[in-house]
Formats: sequence, structure tokens, C-alpha cells
Amino acid sequence: MLIDKHKSVDVDRMTHDVIGIAANIGSYDSGRHCHHKGQLLFAESGCISILLEEEQSILPPYCAVWIPSGVMHNAKITNAMTYRALYFSHDLSLMFPRKIHIFQVNPLLRQLIERVALWEWEKQKIEQHHTLALLIEEVNNAPANKISVVFPKDRRLVQWLKNVIEEELLPQPLNQVALSIGASEKIITRIFMKETQMPYQSWRQQWRLFMAIKLLSKGESISNTASILLFSCDSAFIAFFKKQTGKTPKKYFAI
Repeated sequence: MLIDKHKSVDVDRMTHDVIGIAANIGSYDSGRHCHHKGQLLFAESGCISILLEEEQSILPPYCAVWIPSGVMHNAKITNAMTYRALYFSHDLSLMFPRKIHIFQVNPLLRQLIERVALWEWEKQKIEQHHTLALLIEEVNNAPANKISVVFPKDRRLVQWLKNVIEEELLPQPLNQVALSIGASEKIITRIFMKETQMPYQSWRQQWRLFMAIKLLSKGESISNTASILLFSCDSAFIAFFKKQTGKTPKKYFAI
């Protein structure tokens, strides 16, 4: 059902098996929460970032996310004009993946999400059951496309990480991080290897990729994105992006 962006809907109090919500919004911050229902989120433009306790993931415009019931998360939406959220009862949710699933949305799945998002909640027809069955099949078969950053939990990094996340900064080089938090480079390296399974420099590059996708999804040009992320030139940024994703930015967003 199409709703005004200012309207509040408590889906957990509703007894319908399927609740589809369509809204045209520019930005939104859900705050940390969870639902009793399974949830599917999708936006055709802009981007959605999903923050869990230890991990932040991003959804480019051609990706959606399935969030099982009871999973605490914070969804932040920027520059999205066609936001779609689908909620499913406990029984229906069991037909979807049991964990958070970020996946590519093909043209058929996009149309199915759109159709379910615009359903009138009180009208459940036979045709809708067929649509729902196809939607569930497509979600379960959709290829994963997860770009995420895992955060270390060590107390020495808490404030430093908070600044990086809130201000969306490019993390400092390792030697500068060591000076900022008062720990040696060796200790910081050990923390990142233990808690993120990658050395600090690789983690920093993953954050750089995360921010690149977010900026490009919001409509930033390649030149501006390269500048914000401190690349020496556009070609250096494009080469980095292709090395990380296998595609140039243009081809990546043409999926």
C-alpha cells in the first residue's frame, strides 16, 4: 500500500500474513530495532545501509535485503525515491532464508516486490498467493551480493570507530591510528586480525570500497568520489574499484 512518508505504521500489531508498504522518501533513519515479522527492504535509487551490532552492509540500488524476525538492526536510507518494505508473518518467514540475506534484484523480482508493496492489506486473492510463491522462490534463488565491513569490538577502538562510522571518514593509516588511540601498530594489527579476520590495511580498503559504493549510489560523480576518498586521480580510483569488485563503477551500477 502506498503511504505518506510521515505516516507511522506498526506492522507488528497487524495480523495480516503479508504487509506491503510503498513510500517515496528522500532519507530515513529507522533507529536500532527489530520486528516480530520477517522484512524485505528495497529501494530502486539511492542506497540503504544496514547496521548490525558488529557489521555494516550497504545495498546499491539493484540489491535488496531480507531480515529475519528478531534481528536487531538499523536501516539508514539516503537519496531513495522508491522505498519498498514487505513484512511477512512467522509462518511465511520460515520459507525465506534464516539469516540476513543481501541479494541482487533482477527485473522479474523487482516487479514482484513492486506488486506486493502495493497490495491492499485487506484483500488476499488467489492470484496474490501465486505472486507470493514466485516472490519467495526468486528471493531464495537470488545471487548474494554483500558488501560489508566488520567492526572490531576491542574497547581501545570504540571511540575511534564511532568517529569513523558517524562522520563517514576514510580511516587513517595504521601509524596514525596508533598515535590516536595510544597503542602500538603491532597491537592494532593483532586486534584486526583476531576480530575481523583481515589485516588493518585490508580492512581500511574494504571500508573505502563501502564508502565508494555509498557515494556513487547517492549520485556522486566518479571524480568527487575519488577526491573524497583521497585517491590521487580518477583512474586510480577506477582501477581500485575494478580490482575490488571485478567491474568498473559504470559497469557495476549497470547491473
